[in-house]
Amino acid sequence: MPAGTRLPLGEALALGALHGPAELLPISSSGHIALIPWLLRWRYCELDPELRKSFEVALHAGTAAALLITLRDEVGEAVGDLTLRRIVNNCLSFAPPAIVGYTLERPIEQRLGTPGSIAIGLILGSVAMASADRSPQRRTVEDAGPADALWLGIAQACALIPGVSRNGATLAAARFREFGREDANRLSRHAALPVIAGATLLKGVRLSRRGLPGRVIAPFAAGALASFASTLGSTWLIRQVERDRSLAPYAVYRIGLAGVTLRRLRSEPRASK
Repeated sequence: MPAGTRLPLGEALALGALHGPAELLPISSSGHIALIPWLLRWRYCELDPELRKSFEVALHAGTAAALLITLRDEVGEAVGDLTLRRIVNNCLSFAPPAIVGYTLERPIEQRLGTPGSIAIGLILGSVAMASADRSPQRRTVEDAGPADALWLGIAQACALIPGVSRNGATLAAARFREFGREDANRLSRHAALPVIAGATLLKGVRLSRRGLPGRVIAPFAAGALASFASTLGSTWLIRQVERDRSLAPYAVYRIGLAGVTLRRLRSEPRASK
């Protein structure tokens, strides 16, 4: 079997199970999918980079499908009550990540997808979250306007840097704008769904054009199903996060993961001597 074209089924299932809760919580799903296999020395790290990208598309597809089911009431409400203001807000929150992602996705992945850069993204995101969460809780979802939507869009564009976290960045942006924690979570979800769905669709089209080696189809499908199931099973996490909870525990966890990563990086040169 050619090197770099084998993904063990167990690793695919584990990463799919990890992706759901990591996407729902402000801890960076992309950072975890990259760092956990690296820290545990899994075969996934030996997979061809293009196949790893394709596998991440499969995981996002599973998560996106589950989110559409889990949040169907909110999605139905948003679609059924579209106003000019909501359309403008949706466009403003979608445009920055769409433009940056379409034009700079490859350079970002190539230069900022290393364990060290992901650790830095985790730390920077943690600082932003902890700082933002000190803001007063004065505003609700109904107060959101074009300026707020644009800030959410800029936050999502920044979250294209691995380790930053789309959820964490949008929560930080909403809290900086003085939205209450529960309302910040709602705004974060509403801003993220179109981006997740759009990115999955675009990458899915590219994936269909490239095709997949037959040997990875089964683990890719297993990973997508595990991601779908773990997202559905983690629905209660959304409710837990929304109960006026501080972002500090997530910031501490992210810094801890970054610390483990940087310590491993420092030890590798000594281990190789």
